[in-house]
Amino acid sequence: MGEKHTVARISKDGEHFEILVKPEKALDYRLGKLTSLSEVLVTETIFSDANKGAKVSEEALRKNFGTTDPLKIADIILKKGTLQLTTEQRRKMIEEKRRQIVAFISKNCVDPKTNLPHPPMRIEQAMQQIHYPIDPFKPTEEQAREVIKLLRQILPLKIEQVSVSVHIPAEYAAKAYSTLKAFGAIKHEEWRSDGSWQGVLEMPAGLYGPFLEKIGNVTRGNAEAKVIS
Repeated sequence: MGEKHTVARISKDGEHFEILVKPEKALDYRLGKLTSLSEVLVTETIFSDANKGAKVSEEALRKNFGTTDPLKIADIILKKGTLQLTTEQRRKMIEEKRRQIVAFISKNCVDPKTNLPHPPMRIEQAMQQIHYPIDPFKPTEEQAREVIKLLRQILPLKIEQVSVSVHIPAEYAAKAYSTLKAFGAIKHEEWRSDGSWQGVLEMPAGLYGPFLEKIGNVTRGNAEAKVIS
């Protein structure tokens, strides 16, 4: 199949259903960036084998999809089936997914010997050794947890959460609140009579350093924060 056209397919009860699509538009549709199927499809025909031009009967369509409407069926195939990516698309998506996995591990894991996160470069180098097959469509967290299990053979890792006691002076409290929520789960909070905020934030251990830097910038160094467990 040429790079101008590619195939999206799905199998149901041993029967195969394929559509011809434009690669970039099809990927955008799959990722929710595009809603118009007319921009995606090369033709509205549903094939059993697009390369051979073999079409699916209306009876088979009705039996497997409950409709013969090609647009409704194409929507199902694009969202739930397999999309054949171009070489460049796959390379870019795998690289982006790799960065997301590394960021997740760096954020959520620490070296049990030091209780500090491993630098991203160290994680990337370790990932090269385990040869994990990254799936561009599989959720980042799901793959990251699989990678963590494999990495533990060569890199000391533990997933750790820390509880941080935080106090924000009144003049910065409202502005800082969105930052607090962005870094973790608020387990306890109290808006005091003087307008200040006091609470306990639970976050991945690897985020504690970046949190201190961010909250320090927002409050001009006037926040108080310390790990309590």
